Amino acid sequence: MLNALQTITIVVVGLMVGVEFSVAFVINRILDALPEDSDQLGRAHGGRMLGAVMPVWYITSLILVAAWAITGRHHQGTTLVITAGALLLLSVIMSLLLLVPINNQGKTWTPDNRPADWKQQMNRWDRLHYVRVTVIVTAFALLATALA
Repeated sequence: MLNALQTITIVVVGLMVGVEFSVAFVINRILDALPEDSDQLGRAHGGRMLGAVMPVWYITSLILVAAWAITGRHHQGTTLVITAGALLLLSVIMSLLLLVPINNQGKTWTPDNRPADWKQQMNRWDRLHYVRVTVIVTAFALLATALA
């Protein structure tokens, strides 16, 4: 049972990290290079689409890590799993307090109603997202190490 839980957790967290890494270092760079209003329209669409999926993914990841920590509490690596869980919790808190408010505004913008500082707001979101990606990559690395 623990092996299946560990595998499912690694896959779910790993895929989440991959999506967030891709947003930070691939998708947003592609959008930034598009002409005219395409960048802002793409970010708004991405904010709506990923804004609906990612909260469930983050919470599911956190629940799986908590289940792993509880189920495997007598096994080696539990401290790493607990630390990974704390980092994932930090990423959820960061998201709720810092990133989601910006995303909630940005996903409603169009070229006709966006604020004059929309690019600065998106740049702030990007910087915060880089920090969040660092946090979740570290959590994933700790989970992988806990298996070794």
